[in-house]
Amino acid sequence: MSKNGHNNPAFVSDHVDNIKQQSANKYSLELAEKGSSKAAKDPDYNPYEHREVPHPTTNWETLFHLLKGSLGTGILAMPNAFRNSGYLTGSIGTIVIGIICTYCIHQLVKAEYELCRRKRVPSMNYPAVAESALHEGPGFFKCCAPYIGTVVNVFLLIYQLGTCCVYVVFVASNIKSIVDAVYDTNMDVRLCMIIILVPLILINWVRQLKYLAPFSTLANLITMVSFAIICYYIFREPISTEGKDAVGKIENFPLFFGTVLFALEAIGVILPLENEMKTPHKFGGSCGVLNVSMVWIVFLYVGMGLFGYLNYGADVLGSITLNLPQHEIPAQIVKGMLAFAIYITHGLACYVAIDITWNDYVGKKLGPQRNKLFWEYAVRTGLVLITFLLAVAIPNLELFISLFGALCLSALGLAFPALIQICTHWYNTSGLSKAWLLLSNFVLIIVGILGLIIGTYTSLKEIVLTFTE
Repeated sequence: MSKNGHNNPAFVSDHVDNIKQQSANKYSLELAEKGSSKAAKDPDYNPYEHREVPHPTTNWETLFHLLKGSLGTGILAMPNAFRNSGYLTGSIGTIVIGIICTYCIHQLVKAEYELCRRKRVPSMNYPAVAESALHEGPGFFKCCAPYIGTVVNVFLLIYQLGTCCVYVVFVASNIKSIVDAVYDTNMDVRLCMIIILVPLILINWVRQLKYLAPFSTLANLITMVSFAIICYYIFREPISTEGKDAVGKIENFPLFFGTVLFALEAIGVILPLENEMKTPHKFGGSCGVLNVSMVWIVFLYVGMGLFGYLNYGADVLGSITLNLPQHEIPAQIVKGMLAFAIYITHGLACYVAIDITWNDYVGKKLGPQRNKLFWEYAVRTGLVLITFLLAVAIPNLELFISLFGALCLSALGLAFPALIQICTHWYNTSGLSKAWLLLSNFVLIIVGILGLIIGTYTSLKEIVLTFTE
């Protein structure tokens, strides 16, 4: 497997390798500021022309990466999101949130390009973009610049660990569903979590992504087949709006908002994907890779959410796989296959959290010592145990998804890109342009903050109510 993983057919490994580079210091501001003397003397510096990528991706490969990354636990939770919003509100809301997310991603990519041009560096990661932007902003934000990179990394870390918690609950819930159907019992989902704990630790002891690549290829194939079978179950009976809510209760909308953000937002992988394109200037634009992929992603999510909810109504569960017929063999096969695919993905998702924790913080603190490998395995085991204990404490898939979507992606996907955009263009805009810059981005910041506070509060309140009844 190459350093960037693009010659390997296993997308999930590529996807995680890209996020790994996003969280690592390869494109950190400190390293990038050194630059090359040739680039520093170039008055018309174009970052795209100075990127040295061993195996750059084509437009189609990048599009495939974004599309494939959308098919996971998030899309399986969309019918439950529509249960909270209603099918009409859910359809419109998903499209609106998709447009907002796409706009914020465009803003982040444009800001990275502008900051790279000013700094005479080829590319930056998300924390470096945030730090560099705040250095370019008004005085108050300049004081915060040294800390913003750590703040972004913390949100990325929480999001990745939260994703791993969702995976633990998903795998355990589907195993429980299979066992209950086969043995006609009611197995405790926490017991399933205990059963899979050792396998989870072992897969996260794999230190090289290339060893997971063959399993990732298999997981990708399994996911595609599973989704085809799920669609068969959704559409094998006539779809009806009878007994389904067109508009849900307003108090449940934050749960819908958090779930859709969790499902749609891929902010952590956007910059690495754009940084490694053969033609990065085609990532944006009205018919660019980003817009085309987001149109398809929103279409898939609205379709799964709408028809999944119309099929199962108020009975729809946190993952639509749990609604499949209990005693039909294809349904049980789907649950087993997806449980295996997500189990593999846990090792890949946690790889990102391990990389941030170990390479950016713990490993640096320890310095060179003989027991460093032991402590790395201790960190890997500790992070798995954290995700396991959180899942055991709150074995509720839909509330986990909503919580981490609202908590992390409201900040990473909405508020931070808007703040970066303001600071990047603070001193080179005036008049109506500056008024629009401030107005549009302050609206996004307020939406992000409200989504974070209200969504997190609502999810936590539902968690407390669910487990105190």
